Amino acid sequence: MKFTDSPTHKVTFRQQNIYIKRDDLLHSDFSGNKARKFYYFLKSDFKDVKKIVSYGSAQANSLYSMSVLAKLKGWQLEFYVKHISNYLKQNPQGNYKAALENGAKIIEKDEPCLHEYISKNCLDEESLYIQEGGREKEASFGVEILANEIKAWQIKNSIKNLVVALPSGTGTTALFLQKYLDCKVITCPCVGKEQYLKKQFFLLEKDETLHPIILKTEKNYHFGKLYNEFYEIWSELKSSTNIEFDLLYDPLGFLTLVNSNYFNNKYTILYIHQGGLLGNNSMIERYKRKLAFNN
Repeated sequence: MKFTDSPTHKVTFRQQNIYIKRDDLLHSDFSGNKARKFYYFLKSDFKDVKKIVSYGSAQANSLYSMSVLAKLKGWQLEFYVKHISNYLKQNPQGNYKAALENGAKIIEKDEPCLHEYISKNCLDEESLYIQEGGREKEASFGVEILANEIKAWQIKNSIKNLVVALPSGTGTTALFLQKYLDCKVITCPCVGKEQYLKKQFFLLEKDETLHPIILKTEKNYHFGKLYNEFYEIWSELKSSTNIEFDLLYDPLGFLTLVNSNYFNNKYTILYIHQGGLLGNNSMIERYKRKLAFNN
């Protein structure tokens, strides 16, 4: 597999010029921030490994990306989830369906802490364990490549006052970008609150001076819940930029960005498109049902 430098597109949104680092275009099957996080595992030789073991939600972007990684490496993927809805079981779609088609073994296990359960019961010498969302120190390998691409682009285009923006789940990509870049990296918590995201940062980097800037969200959003303002800004972005973004993370990423002190002519914003478009089909259907019900 050839892993190439993703393009950067200049767009205008709400009368501001911003740049989009199109990591959604890295590869047709292995793209976005998960491809960056898992690149180490793709390129490294694991002689004794025969399976990946991980966990998360049934529609996680990491589920699909790991299924691609496992397929490319000739491994089995065992992915544990706390719950799979009957609707999804009967109507497979999105990341769940694509992962199954890649041969993933998706295991429903109602445990208080899947990390502890897996660590105690599911690992052997043939297992490669990757924590939820790819929160591993090995993720720095691929993210450093991304940072070097950004540096080269910045120098080539004489970009001043650069600020790199992206939304965060575990915050792994944002954290390692801040480690390897000289500019500010700004992010917002999409899963949990600010304290949760800070905790994730500290698990990988004890020095708080190396942590990205966490922007405060306007209100307390619950991950995976549908919000009218999310669909509205997602639709506006698609109309204004001709780029489709992820419906789970990017709406909050952009809402937080445009309401921040960084969204002005003092800074050059580079927003990292992190892929995740496979899950949009099911999200769009959910929003259509919600909007129809509200109307």
